[in-house]
Amino acid sequence: MEVKSRASLKDPSVNIPVKFDFNKFQEDIFQEYALIARSMPNDIITQDPTPKSLHAVFYELSPQLWPILEKDSVRCLLNFLVSKRGMTWKHTITSQTLTYMISYDALRCAKVILEGKAPRLNGHHANPNCINPYGYFPLHEAAERFSVDMIKLLFRHGASASVRTVGDNIIENLLPLHVAVENTCLHKYLEDNLFPYQNHWDYIYKIIHLLCMPEMKIFLDTVRLLAERTDNLVDEIWNYVKDGKLVQSAVLLLSAQAQIRGGCSSKRNGNNKRDGFDIIMCHIVRHLVTLRSENKNTNTRKLREEERIFMEFTGLLVDIVSQAGEALSAYIQAHSKCSC
Repeated sequence: MEVKSRASLKDPSVNIPVKFDFNKFQEDIFQEYALIARSMPNDIITQDPTPKSLHAVFYELSPQLWPILEKDSVRCLLNFLVSKRGMTWKHTITSQTLTYMISYDALRCAKVILEGKAPRLNGHHANPNCINPYGYFPLHEAAERFSVDMIKLLFRHGASASVRTVGDNIIENLLPLHVAVENTCLHKYLEDNLFPYQNHWDYIYKIIHLLCMPEMKIFLDTVRLLAERTDNLVDEIWNYVKDGKLVQSAVLLLSAQAQIRGGCSSKRNGNNKRDGFDIIMCHIVRHLVTLRSENKNTNTRKLREEERIFMEFTGLLVDIVSQAGEALSAYIQAHSKCSC
C-alpha cells in the first residue's frame, strides 16, 4: 500500500492540490490593471465620460483636497488619491480632478498625474484632452489663469490647442486661445487707460502703447504660447476683425506676430512668399470694396460708413504690427527685464 502511494506521486495523471497564492493573484491583477491604465490614449474626448454620481463624490472631497493643492504636495496628493474614491474612472484620473489642480496652479501635482508613473497610481494618469463636466478642457482653465508653466506642461503631455468648449451652460466653440485673448481685454489696466471711443487714429497707437507695457507681458506671453499651437490662426484673427473686435485683434496680432509672419506663409509666384499679414490685409481690402459697393443703399449707408472706418483703422493696426512687430516684441522683452 505504501509503495502504491509513492508510485501515484510520480504519475502525471494524478491531480495534486496546490496551495493558492492570493497575494500573487492580487499582484497579477494589479499589474494587468496598470498595463491597461498606462495604455489609455490621450485622445480628444468631447463628452465627459464620468457619471454624475462621481461628480457629487468629488464635490464632497474637494474641501479636503484644496489644502493639498495649495501646498502643491505630491506626497499628500498620492496618499489622498489612494485612500479616497471619486477621482478616478475606468483606469484614468478624471478631467475634473486635473482641472481642479490647474485652478490652484498645483504644477507638481498636475505633473505627477499627467505622467502616471508614480507606483502608487498603479498606471492611472489624467488625459489632458478629456473634457470636464463643465464643458471645457484643462487647457481652457490654464489659459484663463494665464499659467504659462501649466500650459507648457499640458502641451508636453499632448494637450491640443484646438479643443473647443461644448455644452448648454457655457459659451460654446471657444478655443483656449479665445479665453486668453478675451480675458486679456478685460484686464483693468486696459479698461482704465483706453480711450472710451474707437473712431480715431490715436486709438490704434494707444492700444499698441498699452500692450507694450510690462504689466501686459504675462498676458501676451500666454496668448503667444497658445497661438503657436492653434490651427488656422489667420482665420481666428480675421474672425475678430470682421466681428469688429479691435482690441482683441490687436492683442492677437501683437502676441502672435512671429507665427503670423512665419508660420502661416505659403508660396506664390515662384519664390515670393505670402505671410499671414498679407492674407489679413487682402481680406480687409476685399471687405472695403464690398462695403463701398453696398454704400449706395441709403438705409444702410451710415452703418456701412462706420464699418468702413473700422476696417481702415484695423488695416493701420495690421500694417504697424507687420512692419514693426519684431521691434515691438524685442522692446517688450527688454523693457520687462529692466522692470524686474
